[in-house]
Amino acid sequence: MQLLKVLARVLEYPNEELQASKDALTAAVLEDSRLPRQNKEQLLRCLDRLCNGDLLDLQEAYVGTFDKGRATSLLLFEHVHGESRDRGQAMVDLMEEYRSNGLEIDARELPDYLPLFLEYLSTRPWEEVRNWLEDIHHILGLLGERLYQRESFYHVVMDSLLVLSGRKANRQELAQIVAAEERDDTPEALDKVWEEEMVKFVDDQGSSCSTGSVVGQRRRELEQTQTIHLSDQLMTDATPRQAGRA
Repeated sequence: MQLLKVLARVLEYPNEELQASKDALTAAVLEDSRLPRQNKEQLLRCLDRLCNGDLLDLQEAYVGTFDKGRATSLLLFEHVHGESRDRGQAMVDLMEEYRSNGLEIDARELPDYLPLFLEYLSTRPWEEVRNWLEDIHHILGLLGERLYQRESFYHVVMDSLLVLSGRKANRQELAQIVAAEERDDTPEALDKVWEEEMVKFVDDQGSSCSTGSVVGQRRRELEQTQTIHLSDQLMTDATPRQAGRA
């Protein structure tokens, strides 16, 4: 499903490759037969901003959106398990799912990284895709509403995925939930995380010290895990890209 590859690419860190791929990405959206016209138009506007905007500004906005705080993290299990031990088992189960369908591990990325997950789904039958998206529709709904309230155009990706899942979100209820949440990406919230990590560092005596934000958490996780990419038989146009950072 080419549309899922487009959505995966949009959610990755903006770079020159993305901007050079505008025509191909636009064509894939226009050729899709499942997404309603309104969502297509929103997605095309999103692509236009990403592919025609100033790259440094886009990269700065991306980091501010996804790498500060946990509320808008693109790591799916972060929203379900947090830092509990259940998250580790969920990672193992998802990696086994990938392997059983022809994926190999040879680079570094977390298996629940949403762009990677979408590229995997792009190789699966439609009914399986829909079932997976339905399973995470509650995450997609909250992510979309959080991004919307933060005035981020990335919310259109979550809206599109929610439509593909076949589940309708209660927008009023989601808006109330998100409005009542305490922002975790403010300087004060990030300072609090840093202080808590410092206390944990002292208690553990020898564990790695955090940088004070989810960026540091993500770096530590990436150091301990590997990226998954599609094996040769599935690689035609579908190889997940390694998430880079400038």
